[in-house]
Amino acid sequence: MSLAHSERVADCIRQAIDAAGGSISFAEFMQLALYAPGLGYYSAGTAKFGVSGDFVTAPETSRLFGRVLARQCAPVLRALPEQCIVEIGAGTGSLAAEMLKTLARLGVEVTRYAILEISPDLRQRQEVLVREEVPELASRVEWLDALPDTFTGIALANEVADALPVERFQKIGNRIIQYRVTVDGDGFSWLPGPAPEFLGQAVLHIEDTLGASLPDGYVSEVSTGMAAWIGDIAARIERGFVFLFDYGVTRREYYAADRNEGWLRCHFRHHAHNDPLIYPGIQDLSTWVDFTSVAEGATDAGMDVAGFVTQAQFLLHGGLETELADFERQPIAVQVELSRQVKMLTLPGEMGEHFKCMGLSRNQGITPRSFAAFDRTHTL
Repeated sequence: MSLAHSERVADCIRQAIDAAGGSISFAEFMQLALYAPGLGYYSAGTAKFGVSGDFVTAPETSRLFGRVLARQCAPVLRALPEQCIVEIGAGTGSLAAEMLKTLARLGVEVTRYAILEISPDLRQRQEVLVREEVPELASRVEWLDALPDTFTGIALANEVADALPVERFQKIGNRIIQYRVTVDGDGFSWLPGPAPEFLGQAVLHIEDTLGASLPDGYVSEVSTGMAAWIGDIAARIERGFVFLFDYGVTRREYYAADRNEGWLRCHFRHHAHNDPLIYPGIQDLSTWVDFTSVAEGATDAGMDVAGFVTQAQFLLHGGLETELADFERQPIAVQVELSRQVKMLTLPGEMGEHFKCMGLSRNQGITPRSFAAFDRTHTL
């Protein structure tokens, strides 16, 4: 079943390659593999999250994640004239349900919880879960095909930026090579060629901000659509705050000399590998996020970078201890499970250090206290 679906996606990509004259950029390949209508990984109905899927996100790991995030959203929402939340890519819907429950417990009445979701299958799963877990608040949840034209409130994006299509390139001498994708028998292969001007300019900008040229032979990726993505979010928010969670690093770390093969990663049934050209449509393709590019896009769009911390610091200083106040009164089995969840969310070798949170603000003066300690904005 999965392989048959992958072959349908592969055929869609072959048609695009043929229409383009024999090759497409990797960004175009990634766009089709992930988002081709009704076929791509995030557009079709295959299981993606949890034990039966390909990976597990923080909201699926533990309800504690949503509870702490809600605590950090609460003071921002109280200070705004509208208590609106827009979640971009809501996964199973577990974060939405936990946010609504916790905010209600904290006395914050969310008047509108809008979910931007491109997958009809995920929309259905989200609606079922929300109605099961918060039936009294389900009427306030709506699903969107695009961001609202304007809104005042909070935008959330957990593991969204890592799935933006990227260009893959190589620096050879003074030249920039673009890695394109072509048909190779029943599969696909790389086809190096001269980089178009926009890609050359993107690499030149990276080198300018690093203050040094990339090494000869260096291979990596660049998200040329990051600024437009952030800019689109910023353009819609009249007043409010954006929370972005993802695995990523600063630009200096991203393009360090010892990262010669880049940060592209593939997930299939909880196994990670480095071949993005196989299993199109049934494996996840993503890259670590260059958070410096996120900050650049946000400031260019008129937003302020309010903070940049690890996920561990966000949770530890955002109310995790409060949410665990009754830990010792729980049965031993519950304590063991909560301990496992906390370790997964906060330990350096798990999600704690690899995942970061960036806060962006527009026309509002409150900075959530989770950004007050160990802020890394100066490293960007």
